Amino acid sequence: MATFPATTCQLAANGLTFVADSTGEGDTVALLLHGFPECRLSWTRQLPALAALGWRAVAPDTRGYGESSRPQGKQPYRIEHLVADGEALFQTLGARRRILIGHDWGGVIAWQAALRGVPLDGLVILNAPHPARFAQEIRTWNQRKRSWYMAFFLLPFLPEWLMTRGHGYPLIRDLQRQSANFPADLLETMRRNVTAPGAATAMLNYYRANVPRFARGVPILRPIECPTLLLWGEDDIYLSRTLASGNEAFVANLTVKRLPGVSHWIQEDASEEVNRLISEWAREQGLA
Repeated sequence: MATFPATTCQLAANGLTFVADSTGEGDTVALLLHGFPECRLSWTRQLPALAALGWRAVAPDTRGYGESSRPQGKQPYRIEHLVADGEALFQTLGARRRILIGHDWGGVIAWQAALRGVPLDGLVILNAPHPARFAQEIRTWNQRKRSWYMAFFLLPFLPEWLMTRGHGYPLIRDLQRQSANFPADLLETMRRNVTAPGAATAMLNYYRANVPRFARGVPILRPIECPTLLLWGEDDIYLSRTLASGNEAFVANLTVKRLPGVSHWIQEDASEEVNRLISEWAREQGLA
């Protein structure tokens, strides 16, 4: 059986430098975007399975995270810049076919890329609802309770202090309480990342630059036409399981797979199942 060891590389895109883990070959590129407070290592268990499909699988630290460029201020973290990063990375990688995969904030960026007309051949979203579906659900008390942290992250100073206090270990312990399946090296990397100078603020600026704008309404620029797979861990404490329903109103070709007993950290809790579902969907859609 072929093996696909990952290598770490630097990629110049959109005026920034991104550090990424990459495996596989070819001009079908799967770009994997992590969420908060994750990093490129969050996709370590997915990269070989995607390379086995004949794809080049590339997982970068997104802007502000890990070893990638860390612009200062809120403005550089507006959604249009995050989307432009993904499109520029595809161009840098010479992608002929483009598969965009995102979890959490990476999923937000991926949805927005499709809505804003970035050419995609496939879209895979893990525990992130279509923005129009979230706008509907946030009106409910249940989802508002789950989303309290978004408003908290808009405050100055205090969120940074909570994330970095105790050298980042309290944050890591909180993640471990949510899922027992985080690899030790991933947790240590996230701890080091969040305590690096300016890193916590950069991570929080994803919220500060976008949540107030999203609260005013997100224009749905176009229906999504490319084949789309939505994977949903049903024990997500941040997002109601009802958010996995209703997305088909905004996506022409949508496959939804629910994973009972799986937390928000779906790649860690159900890595093999995630790999299997993506692989099956890719073959059904003629992408592998």
